[in-house]
Amino acid sequence: MKSIDTLTPCPCGNPAGYTACCGPLHDGAPAATAEQLMRSRYSAYVLKREDYLLASWHADTRPASLRLAAQQPAPTWLGLEVRRQQAIDADHATVEFVARYRLGGGRAQRQHETSHFVREDGRWYYHDGELKS
Repeated sequence: MKSIDTLTPCPCGNPAGYTACCGPLHDGAPAATAEQLMRSRYSAYVLKREDYLLASWHADTRPASLRLAAQQPAPTWLGLEVRRQQAIDADHATVEFVARYRLGGGRAQRQHETSHFVREDGRWYYHDGELKS
């Protein structure tokens, strides 16, 4: 019999499942790497966890709110591809990814971004990102 981890897929694509992947981070565990934080943030967008997105955003660049519930049409997230991760030093890293989504019944779209992460007091935070074309 399969464990609950494999029965509840993780939105970020990890076959280990949500309770072994992004779930613990959403419940407050620190991410071990910038890539792990980025994957958990993608999952938080899928699950509309605005609280987690704001808590994992660096205070220097964090918006007051994201208003995810007000987005109309709401995006349907289709998948995540991590293209590259790079440790700059012990407390700075970048992650390049492509997130696919659809708005309403429209065509699938892509968000291609290189995100910058900072580690403070042992926790990784999203700082900002550069959209790619």
